[in-house]
Amino acid sequence: MTSKSIRGTEEKRVTKATRARQDYVKTLYSLGGADVIVPTSQLATRLGVSAPSSTNMLRRLAGDGLVVLAPGRGARLSAAGVRLALHLVRRHRILESFLVRVLGLDWAEVHEDAEILEHHVSDRVLEAMNRLAGHPQEDPHGHPIPDARGRLRRRTLVPLATLPEGATAVVREVHDADGRRMARWKQAGLIPGATVRVRGVRPLEDVFEIEASGGMLVTGSLGVSGIMVEPARGGRHVRTR
Repeated sequence: MTSKSIRGTEEKRVTKATRARQDYVKTLYSLGGADVIVPTSQLATRLGVSAPSSTNMLRRLAGDGLVVLAPGRGARLSAAGVRLALHLVRRHRILESFLVRVLGLDWAEVHEDAEILEHHVSDRVLEAMNRLAGHPQEDPHGHPIPDARGRLRRRTLVPLATLPEGATAVVREVHDADGRRMARWKQAGLIPGATVRVRGVRPLEDVFEIEASGGMLVTGSLGVSGIMVEPARGGRHVRTR
């Protein structure tokens, strides 16, 4: 099957699926549903719906061949569900890139705009946006963008909060939909591509001193939760908890 026919097939799936179905598929993927069974309660919490509503939607998705149910436990994505999820992820990340690179919007404020647009923009328009954005390999938050065939570059990253004192690393991804938190990270220099150094860790007090281009950030583990880094080669090992 050619990449053009794959795109056509997935666009038909997107057109057929309601926004709610798309959100469930993409959320399942973000929770690891391509590889493991995601508990129904965890899915419901992330989506802000009741457990019964989540169960009912999963049954519909199973009927569509997009998920595989594990009665009493939850569900995981089927092969078709993974393909659709990657298609949706690609759309979202290209849109975020377009909004930042072409329209000049702040990276901390484009998540919700992309959430809205991804359900309405055709693949033809999306690819034009991708071209104008310069065919980025990563979105503004550092996440790799799946290619047109649904292939996603994998890399091994660790949470910034797991690094020991003295460790140096490069920020690769920031995971958060909270604009205020991302704005603070940007101000502190905790952005994809930035080199950071852990100047101090006080575990009992849950205090981290992080040095970046924006200066020194003193915060708790929640303050850096969602920042994924690549430790420098030959650097200190990640702390175990």
